[in-house]
Amino acid sequence: MRVLLVEDEAKVARFISQGLKEHHYVVDVAYDGETASELVCIEDYDLIIVDIMIPMKNGIRLISELRSNGTKTPILILSAKDSVVDKVKGLDAGADDFMTKPFAFSELLARMRSLLRRNQENASPILQVADLTLNPSTREVIRGGRHIYTSNKEYAILEFMIRNAGRILSRTLILEHVWMDAYSTGTNVVDVYINHLRNKIDKDTDLKLIHTVYSVGYVIKGEE
Repeated sequence: MRVLLVEDEAKVARFISQGLKEHHYVVDVAYDGETASELVCIEDYDLIIVDIMIPMKNGIRLISELRSNGTKTPILILSAKDSVVDKVKGLDAGADDFMTKPFAFSELLARMRSLLRRNQENASPILQVADLTLNPSTREVIRGGRHIYTSNKEYAILEFMIRNAGRILSRTLILEHVWMDAYSTGTNVVDVYINHLRNKIDKDTDLKLIHTVYSVGYVIKGEE
């Protein structure tokens, strides 16, 4: 899961970011509203955490603009402002939940899980490219009626690729999403796991789904 954290206090941002990474979230940090807007335009986030008092564009304005532009990503406000008026403004602007600082990190994680579950329930449960289907609820992978076993890392890469079908994904981007900081960008671990997936997904089939874009990365698509 990829999370955008919009927080202008560097110390707080480091604390939250590190805690989320330890729970296997990929985290991008924006220290102001303008940067957050730009990141939402170029990245697909599963959840956005927003402080109200941020520079250049405050949290309420940011949320309102994101919703006006059609962003449906769940948004959680995390703010020291705790009045009823502030909570109403935030929720009316389009936030899905509101937490006040100081906070218990376990509660933050629980609220995030709740928002993510709600968002997944509203989304189509089956991901598909050509005759390859993936069910995120059961982690079941099927191609042409054939059930395919995948390891945890293989599944994570495949799901990330299918959710971004047709988009070229660099090795660094795949590494950040699946392994986070566990490997340096100089490793060939992505290539190794892509080869594993090819042997399971594309072997003995006429239509190859996983393609190499030389010097760039990989893409999964349903046509040659």
